[in-house]
Amino acid sequence: MLTTGDPAPDFTSTDQYGEPVRLSDYRGRRVALYFYPKDDTPGCTAQACSLRDNYNDLQAAGYEVLGVSIDSQASHQKFAQKYDLPFRLVADTDKQIVKAYGVWQEKSNYGRTYMGTVRTTFVVDEQGIITSIIGKIDTKNHAKQLLG
Repeated sequence: MLTTGDPAPDFTSTDQYGEPVRLSDYRGRRVALYFYPKDDTPGCTAQACSLRDNYNDLQAAGYEVLGVSIDSQASHQKFAQKYDLPFRLVADTDKQIVKAYGVWQEKSNYGRTYMGTVRTTFVVDEQGIITSIIGKIDTKNHAKQLLG
């Protein structure tokens, strides 16, 4: 499990437009790297919209926002277009990123256990070091959690 002070694992994938995205491309900038379970579900939509609605404030505070889920590029594109999301959504269809960050875990719902993405946000500083991990996400007010 990653903790604050650890180097953030680098990754290479594609965003909702099929463009390559690497965490290392963001060196020199602070990144809010948020992991969420599924595009266009109530909690994930509330979280994305909180970040969208406060995007200018997040950028003014020095944040770049990257969302990661195991959904496909096409799913991300539809989700981003539907809600006019101004930030990149990273497709992790092979689950390499969620596993590297330790957020692919056993979950349970209504007595059923399954593997899934645990909603978590990692704040990565300009040098690529994890400075904060937010595990209890308030989906409707997630931007406020970042802006403190």
